[in-house]
Amino acid sequence: MGQVHVLGHPLIAHKLTYMRMKDTPTKEFRELVQEVAMLMAYEITRDLPLAQVEIETPVATTQAQVIHGKTLAIVPVLRAGLGMADGILQLIPNAKVGHVGLYRDPETLEPVEYYCKLPSMLEEREVIVVDPMLATGGSASAAITAVKQRGANSVKLMCLVSAPVGVERVQRDHPDVDIYVASVDEKLNDHGYIVPGLGDAGDRLYGTK
Repeated sequence: MGQVHVLGHPLIAHKLTYMRMKDTPTKEFRELVQEVAMLMAYEITRDLPLAQVEIETPVATTQAQVIHGKTLAIVPVLRAGLGMADGILQLIPNAKVGHVGLYRDPETLEPVEYYCKLPSMLEEREVIVVDPMLATGGSASAAITAVKQRGANSVKLMCLVSAPVGVERVQRDHPDVDIYVASVDEKLNDHGYIVPGLGDAGDRLYGTK
């Protein structure tokens, strides 16, 4: 079973508090999302393999370490996931970026894929699917399915705020996927919003209603 990693770093907790505040303006909210995503990326890449290389410093020749093996692919779920991708790319600028677009069928309430563009050689990459909110888990699970169907063998999910039901859905559908979140909140309300949550991440990122 994939593990759930709640990243309780003080900087993440501090910035998440300001994201939750309803009066935080769009510009500040967007910057906070990017900053927290970058901090989370630091934690999620902790197990990347390293290789020894020989380099020359201004003083001497020495052995040093570089990231070896799998290259990263960041796959934001449109549209809110884009706000997190920018933060991750500040830390890992050479990562490849794919996109998965989903909408909810009004009758079945299940996610339907309308767009998917992913990097090549996905089977050789460490894929990080990013979406700020893990509410029911339907969209995240569908996005993970989309990248797996196109060859991904190693997938992680990164979200800012989650609800227990969403975590359970992803674990049930994708038991091999580790989930990284800044917070597991209390529940979903009758409208499907995470409580206490931070509202609609997409609307708050882009100033829409």
